[in-house]
Amino acid sequence: MLKFFRVASLVEGCSYLVILCVTLGLISRDFVATLGMLHGGLFIVYVLLSLVVAYKQGWSVTVWLLLFVSALIPLAFIPVELFLQKELKKRQQHPAVTLR
Repeated sequence: MLKFFRVASLVEGCSYLVILCVTLGLISRDFVATLGMLHGGLFIVYVLLSLVVAYKQGWSVTVWLLLFVSALIPLAFIPVELFLQKELKKRQQHPAVTLR
């Protein structure tokens, strides 16, 4: 589940950057509706997965809130990616730990 959340985080972060490219005029405004719906769906998936993963990993509410806020800030998905990489390494080093 953590790997799937990692992919969702990267895709959602990149979709946010694409939306910002429309705002900056780098992408035609003709695509706003399509890109907006796509990004909205990805955002919902990200938030739901963050809740599930935070619960299964036993993360605190503070960690979840930081994950949530990072979805609202452009380029904040990069530190989230680094955090998730570290968590995956921890999990690989201690595979006997049973998660909820």
